[in-house]
Amino acid sequence: MKLAFHFFLFTLLSLDMQAQDICKNFFLNNKVVAHRGAWKQKNIPQNSVASLKEAFRLGCAGSEFDVRMTADARLVLCHDETFFGKTVEYSSYAELSETKLANGETIPLLDTILFEAMKQTDTRLFLEIKPASTRDNTMRSTAKIVNLVNTVGAQPWTFYITFDYDAAKLIKVLSPSASVAYLSGNVAAERLAADKITGLDYNKDVLKKDAGIAEKARREGLSLNVWTVNSPEDMDFFIAQGFDYITTDEPELLLEKTHENSDR
Repeated sequence: MKLAFHFFLFTLLSLDMQAQDICKNFFLNNKVVAHRGAWKQKNIPQNSVASLKEAFRLGCAGSEFDVRMTADARLVLCHDETFFGKTVEYSSYAELSETKLANGETIPLLDTILFEAMKQTDTRLFLEIKPASTRDNTMRSTAKIVNLVNTVGAQPWTFYITFDYDAAKLIKVLSPSASVAYLSGNVAAERLAADKITGLDYNKDVLKKDAGIAEKARREGLSLNVWTVNSPEDMDFFIAQGFDYITTDEPELLLEKTHENSDR
């Protein structure tokens, strides 16, 4: 068992080193991350291939989506623990596929999303790893996700985000050059930097309440992301604060605002 794990780790690290040499510095930098894809204006299902493609069409810097692992170890896009009444973690992919999204899509597989992303070079994937019911299952899911991303060569397109701090640290062990941001808002910038986490991605209310969080993050060289920013006033605030990424359900409006600011 230990020998198999060490071989698995060696394979991941080798792929990670290869990924450092490709796909650098060509993604858009307009700050806009479409939350669960760009879905709201056109009434597209969230976490769908269609919402991802719409984020690409709009020219967003990133498209966020949520990943869970099924009972038969398939990696699927789903925000909630359940999908049309079926608990994702305890259901097979075939069982989940019996119910379609509103646009007729089957619940998307992660590899489908990765391959779609790799067809273009503007928009990154903000891949949220959802926690499972147990720590062991969360770690298994995390390792499987990182393995898939690296195996298909999608790491340069992928910015991992997670509420689970152990998962964030595991990603950096398995893929040291991967971009990883922590979501929960309860870890100091100094600790994030010490654990080699790339950045923080905290709720807007946490960051507005304590401006010192962003200041400390900048001093530590961390990237700054914020979620979920939907009001024009909050958009203006975080643009003015120089955040690297702003996650929103209103990417069209935020794109207008970032373009206005870039013209000034």
